[in-house]
Amino acid sequence: MNAHRGSAVLSSATLKVQPTATGLSENNRLRLFSGSANVPLAQEVARYLGMDLGPMIRKRFADGELYIQIQESIRGCDVYLIQPCCRPVNDNLMELLIMIDACRRASARQVTAVLPYYGYARADRKTAGRESITAKLVANLMTEAGANRILAMDLHSAQIQGYFDIPLDHVYGSPVLLDYLASKQLPDLVVVSPDVGGVARARAFAKKLNDAPLAIIDKRRQAHNVAEVLNVIGDVKDKTAVLVDDIIDTGGTIAAGAKLLREEGARQVYACATHAVFSPPAIERLSSGVFEEVIVTNTIPIAESDRFPQLVVLSVANLLGETIWRIHEDSSVSSMFR
Repeated sequence: MNAHRGSAVLSSATLKVQPTATGLSENNRLRLFSGSANVPLAQEVARYLGMDLGPMIRKRFADGELYIQIQESIRGCDVYLIQPCCRPVNDNLMELLIMIDACRRASARQVTAVLPYYGYARADRKTAGRESITAKLVANLMTEAGANRILAMDLHSAQIQGYFDIPLDHVYGSPVLLDYLASKQLPDLVVVSPDVGGVARARAFAKKLNDAPLAIIDKRRQAHNVAEVLNVIGDVKDKTAVLVDDIIDTGGTIAAGAKLLREEGARQVYACATHAVFSPPAIERLSSGVFEEVIVTNTIPIAESDRFPQLVVLSVANLLGETIWRIHEDSSVSSMFR
């Protein structure tokens, strides 16, 4: 694999992902459209599938309202709408809802919302009185807008799948990350969960890396986006530590974890995450020198101003494209991750 720091990399996603979509452009029942949130990723998915993105008009009225019109007939078609709910979250979510409604009213046979990143997912349960469960609210909004199916990548918690009363296919960015890490042949590897809640994710990750040992960072969160790191459970001395998480937002948790691992004697520290939210001051924390590499995927677009030497961005386009093709052909999706 050709990997370049600070720039996007098209990954083959070799783990059980095969290019079965040959000749798809001849299938006139499949349509692929992209919202404005991550057009480059949607274009890569379209190339994998051997087709073009469907034409669509998107504009704003003077008061900020969005207008969307599909520019080709989709009557009786299976439509896939690619739109991560990343920053600006409210605009991108509303754009997706309008796209779904437009396709439903255009008599599409089935509308699938493809969410490389599911916004509002972190409020997935009530932890205090008088709170909203926004992960469920967003699920209701997409269902009521007219989505027939959801394709989501690396949900913040697996329970979100149960918030939908329509089919949901949950795929993972880990094959792309694992493929890259395996190519580096890192010595004395230990996989580290940045908190207790991520242990299951880290354990599954470690199993795929030849049953690498597991360590856990004991952490207490005092407020949103504020974390206090206490200690490491497990042996990391003279080892190559790989911190695994689903999201890097402000980078506070993972950067503090990396500093602690260094203090505990880790020889090298790598960070892996599917979703690079990168809210300030994430860039300053991640580029401070505590990481050899920060490895993420392109589910969320990363501005050139937010790139730094240690950053490695891997593409999930082939994985998403293969999943779309399998859904369209009524084939197994879970077999891609066995």
